[in-house]
Amino acid sequence: MRNNYANTAQLKELMTAPPMTAARHAEVLRERNARRRKLEEAREAKKADDSLYDDKR
Repeated sequence: MRNNYANTAQLKELMTAPPMTAARHAEVLRERNARRRKLEEAREAKKADDSLYDDKR
């Protein structure tokens, strides 16, 4: 479970920070999608690898 109180930034700092640019937002989304794709591919590879070993037993 995530700790919601881990961020120690002051409220004023959070409220006066400039908003994220569209380019930065797109970059964050691309990174998130790439990370998720890698995880999904790793899970599929592991599942395929496990099924290969299960057939030989």
